[in-house]
Formats: sequence, C-alpha cells, structure tokens
Amino acid sequence: MFMVRITLSILACAWLLGAAAAQDVQTITLAGQQQMLAKPGTDPVGARNPDVTIVEYFDYNCPYCKKVVPALQALLAQDPKVAVVYKDWPILGPVSIYAASSALAEGWQGKYLVAHDALIGGPRLAKYDQVDALLQSAGVNVETLKKDRTAHAKEIAALLARNDEEAHALTLEGTPGIVVGRQLVHGTVDESTLKKLVAHSRAGT
Repeated sequence: MFMVRITLSILACAWLLGAAAAQDVQTITLAGQQQMLAKPGTDPVGARNPDVTIVEYFDYNCPYCKKVVPALQALLAQDPKVAVVYKDWPILGPVSIYAASSALAEGWQGKYLVAHDALIGGPRLAKYDQVDALLQSAGVNVETLKKDRTAHAKEIAALLARNDEEAHALTLEGTPGIVVGRQLVHGTVDESTLKKLVAHSRAGT
C-alpha cells in the first residue's frame, strides 16, 4: 500500500496579502515533495526539466478548479521553466469519478492532457454520457477508451486512491489544492499569486 507521510509546517506569508484574498501558505518537506512527484501517474505539462513544479489536486466538477485553468495556462505559456502535474481527486460524486477514470484511461493512448483539457474546460458534468460526448468531441476514440478503462481499472483505482491519500495528508478539505514547489495553498489562486509563489520557490525562501 502506498503510504503517505507529507509533513507540513505553517508559514504566514505577508507578501501574499496583496492577492485578491489573503491566504496562508503551508510548506511541505522536501521528502514529501519528492514522494508527491515520484511516478505521479500522469505526464507533467510544460518544461521537461523544470526548476519549479506545480501540483494541482482537482475535480472536473469543481467550479474553482475551472477558474484556476487560465492562470495555469498563462503561466505555462510565459514561463519555460515551470511544469504542472495534475492529480485527479474526484470528490464531488460518481460522475466526477467517472470523468477522472476516463481521463486517466486516456493516458494509455497518450491523450490524458487532451481528455483533461476537454473536461476541465467544459460545463458541469451531470451524466456519464455527457463525459463520453465531451471526450469524443475532443477527438478521443470512446470505444478504445472504454476498453482501456476496463483493462486498467485496478491501476486507475490505485492512482485515485493514492491521490486521495496524499490530499488528506496535505489536510486538503476541498478542491483545488495547489502546491508550488513546496508551498501549499488551499483553494484557488490567480495568475499574479502563482507568479509570486514561483518566484518565492526559486528564491528558496
């Protein structure tokens, strides 16, 4: 069983008070960060050799996660040394679990990011066939997807369980949970705050 021991310390960051909403930042240990990034189950997006990696725990039906998308995409477009690792954490019901499982299954076709972007950028998902329709419109072969989702059900379930265990170890109470380097923020962040967190991570302070 994958055991998670991600140690946290509370760091009140006055430099974040200029953000839209003042947020406390928690710092995870180096060992915790390494554990989080070890074989995460999805390929990082962005830099191949990043100096800062951002991890997002998210749910496709979380409206706050959808609000983070433009900030992450803008940062990736502007900063060639940043990578993002998406951690599916479906906590908002069966359709969220189905969506996450479907996106992860697309990893076996090399299309996880295609599935991710289609689902996170789409409307609230209320039915399974809505998930399938969105993925099909994004160019996903739904029949192949169904086969992969069945064939790799154990691996997908294990990855979702790992993500859930990590999220609880991080004391996340909802989505999104964002880790920039070793800095954990509970909830949504804007582009300006993300840039400050990246700069803070690079400064090593």
